[in-house]
Amino acid sequence: MTPEEKIAKAKAKLMLEHPYIGSIATVLKLDDNKETLTFNSDGVSLKYNDEYFEKAPLDEIEFALANGAMHAVLKHTKRRHDRVGRIWQAATDLAVNSMLVKNDFILPPYVYYDERFEGMYAEEIYDILKDEMIYNQTLDDAEAPTPDDAQSEEGKENQKQSQEQNSQSRTENTQTSPPAEQFSLEEISKEEMETLQEELKEYFEQIFQKFNRQGELPKGMEILVPEYFSHKIHWRELLYRYIAEFAKSTYSFMPPNMKYLYRGICLPSLSSDLLRIVIAIDTSGSVDESLLGAFLSEVDGIMQSYGNYEIDLITADAKVQSHKVFLPGEMLDYTVSGGGGTDFRPVFEYIDREIDYPTLLLYFTDGMGTFPQSEPHYHVMWVMPEDKEVPFGEVLLLV
Repeated sequence: MTPEEKIAKAKAKLMLEHPYIGSIATVLKLDDNKETLTFNSDGVSLKYNDEYFEKAPLDEIEFALANGAMHAVLKHTKRRHDRVGRIWQAATDLAVNSMLVKNDFILPPYVYYDERFEGMYAEEIYDILKDEMIYNQTLDDAEAPTPDDAQSEEGKENQKQSQEQNSQSRTENTQTSPPAEQFSLEEISKEEMETLQEELKEYFEQIFQKFNRQGELPKGMEILVPEYFSHKIHWRELLYRYIAEFAKSTYSFMPPNMKYLYRGICLPSLSSDLLRIVIAIDTSGSVDESLLGAFLSEVDGIMQSYGNYEIDLITADAKVQSHKVFLPGEMLDYTVSGGGGTDFRPVFEYIDREIDYPTLLLYFTDGMGTFPQSEPHYHVMWVMPEDKEVPFGEVLLLV
């Protein structure tokens, strides 16, 4: 098989056996580079030597793609900060490879792996490696000097001699793994790289949420990208994620995103179908003007966030006051009426009579009212300023 055929087969195998990793691997830019001994990743591109891929068994190519995918998720270029490049590259390789081992990938014989780093963050591994290199007096040449370094001729000569001595010392005490290479996508400007990384971030987060809900994330993901698990989600972000589950907006490779295709980077395009939900707003006397304004502001935000929608907007207190259907391009121009007591039952009865096939009801309310006794056949989210006990559905606090 040719390297290209092996890559295609390895991707298909990843999608079947490790669907999360396979989904990430599909968007990596593949760069055949003769200067690369085997393979390496900068978080966006996977550089590989086609002569190596031609001879390597399929499981090594599968590992290379998985390694590149996890480097992209780890975002090691953004997390480097002022750390020494070569040490940071080695630390991220050790973190990624440890996770891949935990997920039953077969390690090629030359890659960085040390079982003592299992369960450690890349930052922790970096500190250990740096201390060890300082102890062995090899830190001075861990990263080549930049062209901006101002040195005298004598200083340059001394540095050259020091590097040669350290290089000889390292050769005598070398590990089986080759030194990690540093490179960048020279053909992509810094601004384009940042834009591309943001687009990848959006795709990666959607993929993460999908496989997290399905319980199909790889083992050890919480160590590789702790921010996916530890950060507190703002209520508005949670609301929009919940709504997104009911929108038929999906990423697809047919057709692909044309923006970076000419560079060999195949990103999926976003195909937007229809968001169809019902929104009910509590206009009873217990909902003051400020809270009512917050409710309407969120409805407007939902309309601005989706290009194709059909929203049934209902206002109600102890009875349904109004019902209007909003389509794309329409402004939220609405007269709110009500001011009486609160009874949620009329809204559910009205939906059963007047709205075909509802899938999600967002009910903006203060939570003080009479609830239906039976749960409807569609999903319900109660959006409230305070936590209240509800007989069914989910509660989201406006905090």
